[in-house]
Amino acid sequence: MDWTETERPSPAWASFLARPWLLAFLPINAATAAFGLSLQLLILKAQGSVIEWALAATLFNGALIVSSIIWGYLADRYPLRRGFLLINYIGFAAIYAALYQLTSFNELILLYTLVGVLTPAGVSASNLLILEQFSEGERPTAFASFQEISILGSIVGGLVGFFWLQANELLRPLLIVLAAFALASAIIVWWGVKDSPKPLTSHSTTLDAASLVSRLRHSVALRSAVPFFPPFPQFQPGVVHRAWRRVREEARHELPLIFAASLLFNLSANLFNVSYTFYLSAVGISFAGIFLVNVSNNAAQGVLFPLSGSLSTRGGADRLVRTSSLLRCVGYLIVVAFTFDHMFGGALAFGANILVYAIMGGAIALYSTASSLVLFRTLHERDAGSMLGLNSALGGVAAIGGAFLSGILSYYGSYRLTFLVAAVGLLISLPLWAAADAAYIHRQVGPVAPPAPS
Repeated sequence: MDWTETERPSPAWASFLARPWLLAFLPINAATAAFGLSLQLLILKAQGSVIEWALAATLFNGALIVSSIIWGYLADRYPLRRGFLLINYIGFAAIYAALYQLTSFNELILLYTLVGVLTPAGVSASNLLILEQFSEGERPTAFASFQEISILGSIVGGLVGFFWLQANELLRPLLIVLAAFALASAIIVWWGVKDSPKPLTSHSTTLDAASLVSRLRHSVALRSAVPFFPPFPQFQPGVVHRAWRRVREEARHELPLIFAASLLFNLSANLFNVSYTFYLSAVGISFAGIFLVNVSNNAAQGVLFPLSGSLSTRGGADRLVRTSSLLRCVGYLIVVAFTFDHMFGGALAFGANILVYAIMGGAIALYSTASSLVLFRTLHERDAGSMLGLNSALGGVAAIGGAFLSGILSYYGSYRLTFLVAAVGLLISLPLWAAADAAYIHRQVGPVAPPAPS
């Protein structure tokens, strides 16, 4: 059966499964969600420290950024969506199996960097595949299905890790299970997906609001910066003059404020996330418990993400961005309080972190949708590809810089210092979002005239 040509499911299922072949994304998301956490636990089990994980994460993000440009170019030149997905998923399965035989930290870094090289192949192909195989009216439902399946996969991966480690404490064999998940996705793609008759280019992902939400949600929710695929810079005569003129023009626009606020949000997220697992282990939470803490985050995303669009419409995307950023900032500060053992130590640490990390997961779901909508509305009648390319570059800076700083601050300072710096970064972003909202309103309605004298 060719699943790509079947009829749409009934409305009762439309919000979850727009096409059966979208189920291919469930096992791979289960595998990737559990994989990143498993690597950190492997480092902990080998008596490693957060500085080693920060180094691995920094190199991973660096490889991700460079390979994103390459895979974007290949996706435009060779519209083989099915082939790119198979390369991604089979490659992941091979890497996970190879890590089962891990003998040194250098091998871990190498293989994790290869994961960064392969990741954009699947991200590019999956978004373009949905754009190509769904009509414009179907795309919101399709991307909603994609997001819901991705979140469900993350929950499944976390639960598999939890029950696996509850049953036995052998961590490495879990990597073989994750390799089997990746192969399961490859099999579904092989049998259920066909390449599209009318391929699009990666630039098309910048012109569709649902695709934009999908891409930016992955950046923050899955804790890895997956950039858009910006065009290669054109170094021609007068480039410096044009760049300076562009900077002066943009200074009157809300876009620089949005970029600055997003940079701070992503930098803070990476500062927090890179050290969080090591903090959980330091306060005595078991490896199985750490998986369950992460499940609470993904479950909250699953509950609130379907509601985020309507909340953005009713209350305004700008207000929701600020509210969700503040909520996540409060979560960081609560975790800072947890670092004082006399307040939340021992048995209390597990339940308290489950609750707070769930709150932060809900904040991510709301923020990702609202911030994507705020960004999308600024791209009309503009060079959307270049603007999103710049946004990607800033996301890469936040990913690499956040991972590096997190390791340094936590190793040479403390987890408390790291989480506090992350909270301060989010606090600074709040007035930037407010200023961006004011700049947008001013640009739309013009300056408000002072009241006439009586």
